[in-house]
Amino acid sequence: MPRFSQEVEDVLRRAGWLPGRRIDIAPWKLSATEFVWHAAAESFLQEFGGLRVDISGPGITRAREPFEFDPELAIGEGGKFANLSELFDRKFSPLGEIGQGEFFLAIDEEGIIYLLGDWALKYGTGDFALEKLVTGVAPERLSPPN
Repeated sequence: MPRFSQEVEDVLRRAGWLPGRRIDIAPWKLSATEFVWHAAAESFLQEFGGLRVDISGPGITRAREPFEFDPELAIGEGGKFANLSELFDRKFSPLGEIGQGEFFLAIDEEGIIYLLGDWALKYGTGDFALEKLVTGVAPERLSPPN
């Protein structure tokens, strides 16, 4: 069974991704010291870091928006990430931005990808989240634990 749908694989390849891709994320870890770095964030960014996906138009349940995997886009927002991590009892690490920079993409220690504003919306784990991002599937609102 293929890892991604053909559409998603084509979009990712146009953005520069190839199966087995691995980049050095040490520069990001050195420049973005205000953030939590866990194994899930490191693994995802080694494969997808630096990609900018330029998509637009209608999606399945929401509009498709461009997104970029560059954690430096969140520099200066360490307090926001820390507050949301505490509120939702997760360790959010930055992945990049979606849209025109209005919202951040983040990943928790379990490999679940989120859209963050003053709230958190859950896309799901790695490959599944990428399918949703590319095809325009709305994420689910995450509720803080009681």
